[in-house]
Amino acid sequence: MRRREFIALLGGTAVAWPLAARAQQPERMRRVGVLMSLPQNDPGGQAEVAAFYQGLTALGWFEGRNIRIEFRWPGGDVERARAFAKELVGLNPDVLVGRSTPTTAALKQATDSIPIVFVNVAEPVASGFVENLVRPGGNITGFTNFDGSIGGKWLQLLKEVDPHITRVAIIYNPQTAPFASSFLRSVESAAPILAVETIAASVQNDADIESSLTAFARTTGGGLIAIPDSFTVEHRDQIISQAANNRLPALYANRAFTLAGGLMSYAVDTRGLFQRSTTYVDRILNGARPSELPVQQPTKFDLVINLKTAKALGLEVPPMLVARADEVIE
Repeated sequence: MRRREFIALLGGTAVAWPLAARAQQPERMRRVGVLMSLPQNDPGGQAEVAAFYQGLTALGWFEGRNIRIEFRWPGGDVERARAFAKELVGLNPDVLVGRSTPTTAALKQATDSIPIVFVNVAEPVASGFVENLVRPGGNITGFTNFDGSIGGKWLQLLKEVDPHITRVAIIYNPQTAPFASSFLRSVESAAPILAVETIAASVQNDADIESSLTAFARTTGGGLIAIPDSFTVEHRDQIISQAANNRLPALYANRAFTLAGGLMSYAVDTRGLFQRSTTYVDRILNGARPSELPVQQPTKFDLVINLKTAKALGLEVPPMLVARADEVIE
């Protein structure tokens, strides 16, 4: 073999060896811990998880090949959320994801070094998760679902669907909705303009829901708003049932309520939030720091109206309101 051909062959082989070695090396397995705020059998939660997987797959992350995702489902139980947060941190994941304020608070308490991406959090600055929305600082960033000022819009929509409403109960659990005061202030600010009296209804279990709404409904002209938190979502069947039994037109901050028989909802699509959150998970896995990723706010809210429920309540939903709805359930 001539010297020149031998050198060319040797050079080609030298290049081929590292390429072959790289091809044989398995992809590095990354780990993500997700702390949900719903029971594992919740249909809405499962839809969010499906959207999360879909988003990651689109970005080149495949379960079992280059990523391993660990889910924990404490529901609305704050103590279980704290225990599961410690458990997830103990797995030493590359990124943590928290659904809602209580789960994000639990993760924040468990670690100040592992990156955290929150989803479905209402007031991240007031909750102490981030310094500000543009430059979060620390190890946390994410995607909000509401700003407290939206409470006035909820009250307006409720008044539109039933102009006879003169009193509105605002139901929430202070343990799972520590941010509730901002929504309450917003609703209370709009109340005089709409000639409505507001009553805060703090609840912590099904018995509280039943007794509070039954007592409230003894006076006519009532309506209901459910603050968006993990407790109200988990206990939505009881809230919807009591609203129906007491003939209370109700507005909810989660589409799952209208699908389950609630009158109407005005909310961000949480499935979309979960899919969007994968862009931040991907960027962090590729070296980005949470402190440099601005908190993302929703750009669209969906109005969903359940006409079957309206009919059961004896309500004639204004045609203009129906026309504005993003989804109508008949």
